[in-house]
Amino acid sequence: MKLCISLDLPTAKENIELVKKVNELENISEVWLKVGFRSFIRDGQKFLEDLKAINNSFKLFLDLKLYDIPNTMADAAFEISNFGIVDMFNIHASSGRIAMQTVMQRIKDIPNRPIVLAVTALTSFDNDNFRSVYNEDIDTKARRFAIDAFDSGIDGVVCSAHESRDIKSCTADDFITLCPGIRPFGEDSQDQKRVADLDFAKKELVDYIVVGRPIYKSEEPKEVVNKILENI
Repeated sequence: MKLCISLDLPTAKENIELVKKVNELENISEVWLKVGFRSFIRDGQKFLEDLKAINNSFKLFLDLKLYDIPNTMADAAFEISNFGIVDMFNIHASSGRIAMQTVMQRIKDIPNRPIVLAVTALTSFDNDNFRSVYNEDIDTKARRFAIDAFDSGIDGVVCSAHESRDIKSCTADDFITLCPGIRPFGEDSQDQKRVADLDFAKKELVDYIVVGRPIYKSEEPKEVVNKILENI
């Protein structure tokens, strides 16, 4: 299991300062950094380059959740892949099999292409709200989305830890599950509905845990990261 730190602070400077603190740790060679909508729209590709400049060992996950018509998604995936510094990005599984297949076909010949994940159900959904949009329960639809992604050649999915084991059972053991909504040591879930702690994530065979607020809202973020790494 690997740690992915969510960089959701209000400014690029604050995010950079956080990463510099984490970089002081000795065991960060497998740490990933998640750059989402807010940071990327505000700070752009240069921000990604600045993160790599701190330590090239950091892996970058560009969390834009692409969703559009298949060709537009594929064009965007191609551009992201050609940045040359993004190690993983994601799209929405609900865009459908044709869109997912088109994305993977477009980037298949790019050397060292990024890992591509498909979002199943956002962890902000509870089951009632999910049903109001997708007309099925989360567990059922997340499984179907994961199978669609697997059959389309996607590398893995973004899901909650509660779906991870089941998704692997109906796809493959090496089909990646990346799980937001991780509160490592039982912290407040806030706007996330389907949260999990480290022990639960381990039990459910999660490959990547995404942790944001428990790290960047701490007075000692470096110590929180170190504690997480020691426990995984």
